[in-house]
Amino acid sequence: MILDAHCDAPSQMLRLRDYALDNDHAQVDFPKMRRGGVDASFFALYIPASLKGNDATAYARKLLSVLKAQLAASSDEAALATSAAEVLKNKEEGRLSVLVGMENASAIQEDFSLLEEFYKEGVRYVTLTHSADNQVGDSCTGSGLWGGLSPFGKKLVREMDSMGMLVDLAHASEDTMRDVLDISVRPVLDTHCCCKALCKHRRNISDELLRGIAEGGGVVGMSIYPLFLSDSFATIYKASGLSSESWIEDEFIADPSDPERRLSWYGLLDRLSALKRPGVDVVADHVMHAIEVAGEDHVGFGTDYDGIEFTASGMETIADFHVLLDELKARGMGEKSLKKLSWENFLRLL
Repeated sequence: MILDAHCDAPSQMLRLRDYALDNDHAQVDFPKMRRGGVDASFFALYIPASLKGNDATAYARKLLSVLKAQLAASSDEAALATSAAEVLKNKEEGRLSVLVGMENASAIQEDFSLLEEFYKEGVRYVTLTHSADNQVGDSCTGSGLWGGLSPFGKKLVREMDSMGMLVDLAHASEDTMRDVLDISVRPVLDTHCCCKALCKHRRNISDELLRGIAEGGGVVGMSIYPLFLSDSFATIYKASGLSSESWIEDEFIADPSDPERRLSWYGLLDRLSALKRPGVDVVADHVMHAIEVAGEDHVGFGTDYDGIEFTASGMETIADFHVLLDELKARGMGEKSLKKLSWENFLRLL
């Protein structure tokens, strides 16, 4: 079994992708999950940093609604899972498991009843921040508003601990991460990142914090995003000038039913994929470094499929997941270790 700790599928569902189909220009759908041997994935309710208060909550509910509608339409193929036991039951019955995370705690506002609502709806982790500081704490790409967790953020972590909601440190600043590790009495996650020792991107995790998460019993998921994998690729990407064409995606998101906007977006994806991207060997480098620092009981996979414009070369869709496992096997990783990385570590926390 393989469990992917982070996929932005609900956002793509809002953009009219039917996950029952084998879609063109799609990183994830149910047929591709089958081909890749990925039996379970956390589908994240991504709330843009621009949304706050009631708007953020309404958007999270909208994402949850479209996700549950697609699961209902494909009930023979995939089912919601809210516990480790349900993941294993779905596997035994031949169904894919969709777990739910929330990316950006802005939708919680400062209201624990909203946290309880989303827990009852199946959400099992909350990524505290995204691309900006919020009411919970500082983002790694924010302005350092709080110097770590906010006063409410500290209360939120304790409340999440008490109810069994996992805390996800992806996107958080290092000070926010340290505050969480100081406060939380349960294992925590960093669902999708790579190693700062190998690539200096500000979203990546330092060895210090890798050890801190491991010491608390947590797990870190390694991503396949080229900008997290290689400093040299950042130079290639900048030189391409393609980052200046992000408006094409914005126009597509605004009206995904417009065939011209969809084709323009697909064209940009093709040009991005043509760039010389780091390969699966570099992904494996990050996995092996994380294991060296944190130990094999504290590392897994959190690809960020469907939330990234391009992937590591050779892992263009989730159907290619076996390529990474083959690379790790070729480096001498045994079946016992692969099982831990592929699903056991994250399932233990769930």
